[in-house]
Amino acid sequence: MTDSNSNVRSSTGTLWLVATPIGNLADLPARAIDVLRDADLLLAEDTRHTQQLLNACGIARPPGSVWSFHEHNERERVDGVLERLRAGQQVALVSDAGTPLMSDPGAPLVAAVAAAGLPMSAVPGPCAAVVALSMSALAVDRFCFEGFLPAKPATRRAALEALRTETRTIVCYEAPHRIVATLQDCATILGGARRAVVARELTKKFETVYRGTLAELAARAPDEPDLSRGEIVIVIEGQRGASPEPGDEEVDRVLRALVAEMPASQASRIAAQLTGRGRNELYDRAVALRRGSDQHPVSGGGKPTHD
Repeated sequence: MTDSNSNVRSSTGTLWLVATPIGNLADLPARAIDVLRDADLLLAEDTRHTQQLLNACGIARPPGSVWSFHEHNERERVDGVLERLRAGQQVALVSDAGTPLMSDPGAPLVAAVAAAGLPMSAVPGPCAAVVALSMSALAVDRFCFEGFLPAKPATRRAALEALRTETRTIVCYEAPHRIVATLQDCATILGGARRAVVARELTKKFETVYRGTLAELAARAPDEPDLSRGEIVIVIEGQRGASPEPGDEEVDRVLRALVAEMPASQASRIAAQLTGRGRNELYDRAVALRRGSDQHPVSGGGKPTHD
């Protein structure tokens, strides 16, 4: 396999990041078919799903040339992939649908390949977040991608609190069984008047885009069965005229939501990830908030240590 972007072939192999269709097989680029066919090794999030794609493209891979590569085994696979690349083999990474690493496996491998100074290239293609954003009719000049919001209600609400003053358009994925609760949380925390879009089954037969305010979408979701089916992207307009950096008041709102559900040590760790503040500072604030809400000792672990 040759690199169409270069006339010189490297003595080492190249890691190819290959985007695959999010629903419509016709969206698979011709160059992606070439890479999927010619790569020495194919890394697949779900080998059964990828085999269906290969069959549809008429690609027959040699036995043992397709490895499973998902969140539970990707770190242990990295060294073996690096060895293949150093030996001059071409390696292609695909997720089940869309662009690799966009809420899909691959980040540890890409980081390791970059750190090792090995060649890497991408075969661009579909990405559900970008497709939904382009169809949203909301601002697209600046946006933030949040991937999947946390599954646990308390942590999800804390994450939304951290986004409350975000001025950029917010894009996130959500599972069908959580969409009703998530829209309700979004309306409550971000404000029901914000415009938003719920896009489901993009590029597929039953593609649907629901538009309205967060309050309208939250009220509609429980009575609209189709809204809770398939692959879902939520696009929400950013807050107007606010600073995107969370201040002390916003940090305390996040911590209040967390300490109501978990020990101060765990709350401070999660809040640090959400706000960018130091864990020790947040631990002290969490303890103060807990003591302010009741007179009982804080449960859980002690003051966090830095990993």
